Amino acid sequence: MKKVIAVLLMVAGIIHLIPVTGVLGAERLAALYGLEFTEPDLVILMRHRAVLFGLLGLFLVYSAFRPKWQPIAFAAGIVSAMSFIVIAWQTGGYNSAIGKVVTADWVAVASLLVAMLLYFLSRRH
Repeated sequence: MKKVIAVLLMVAGIIHLIPVTGVLGAERLAALYGLEFTEPDLVILMRHRAVLFGLLGLFLVYSAFRPKWQPIAFAAGIVSAMSFIVIAWQTGGYNSAIGKVVTADWVAVASLLVAMLLYFLSRRH
């Protein structure tokens, strides 16, 4: 069960690491999100967002090997992914690239929920 939990955490971690490439600049951000990033302020904000996703992604992967950190990782990953899903749903009208992010976040949420269930079931025995 520990290995399954670790794999599920790594799946969520990798999903959160994908946006890290946005730190490289506006061209990479455009490829990720299907938008033009021509305003410097927006590029700064989005590149910083990429760094934060990198930190969360690394923490999710790290927690795969450190069970004591897993409950915090489950919470952080679920809040991150669900907040994006809810915001996208509330806003609507997003492009296909953002739609792919929503789908990836659903995969991350499902992975984390299953991992969390397995984690707490394994603690009962």
